[in-house]
Amino acid sequence: MKASELRNKNTDELRQELKDLLRAQFSLRMQVATQQTNKTHELRRVRRDIARVHTVLHAMRLKNTA
Repeated sequence: MKASELRNKNTDELRQELKDLLRAQFSLRMQVATQQTNKTHELRRVRRDIARVHTVLHAMRLKNTA
């Protein structure tokens, strides 16, 4: 997911995206812990997507207060 795609979404859509990513992260963590998957690279991708969403939300918050 690209940051430019995230910037086109509104706050509610970003919060929903964040919720979905956090669920995916939890699921992947459990799969890795129980050795049900070997796709550990997916965990890194999801973690970075979460950071991107947080960054865009923070930028929107700063833009609205300024």
